[in-house]
Amino acid sequence: MQQQSQQKDSVYTYKRSSKNGIGKFYKGREIAQVMGFSGAGWLERDTRNQEENVELAVKNLPVDKKSVVADIGAGTGFYTYRIAPKVSKVIAIELEDEALDYLKKRSKELKQNNVEVVKGAEKAPNLPDNSIDLALMVDVYHELEFPHEYLQALYKALKTGGKIVMLEYKGEDPEVPIKDLHKTTLVQISKELTANGFKFVEDKEGLPMQHFLIYQKQ
Repeated sequence: MQQQSQQKDSVYTYKRSSKNGIGKFYKGREIAQVMGFSGAGWLERDTRNQEENVELAVKNLPVDKKSVVADIGAGTGFYTYRIAPKVSKVIAIELEDEALDYLKKRSKELKQNNVEVVKGAEKAPNLPDNSIDLALMVDVYHELEFPHEYLQALYKALKTGGKIVMLEYKGEDPEVPIKDLHKTTLVQISKELTANGFKFVEDKEGLPMQHFLIYQKQ
């Protein structure tokens, strides 16, 4: 209780949870319940490429052949293995052992030697300081239980000038058929990232349902 009270006084607030939320708020936003690896089938659904225009999202990533990318909450590696041919290295970060085992098995099957699988933590991706050029979070950020601590850890892991790319379902659009707490707005995400030392760079429009937001370490 003491620890929770300290968090409430400094970073987070707590209220009765709403549907699909955990009752913990960061800068006015309730943190969503985690989908977990049980939703792997939805991540790999046949219609995902068409619904989200994944090809365009991967094309728009600010990377080159020398880039080291951390795919935060990589899940089944849906993005990991599409990014890998374009960069020097992709580090797939996951919490659940089932997901980690799946990613390792998939890397072997695809013979993707530039993919490293790393077990992250709730408050940090467990990466060395100044080790990555880009952190990618695809529909993940809204579920982070400790967004403040995680962003601080990412700040340290990013090289000078390193970037974060956020793909989040558009909270401004009621037509996007996703649960409310699993959508976010540009205003809210920018509020949270700028508070942790990142500056807004660009909102690459063009995806059907998601924001494509780029932030840079200051």
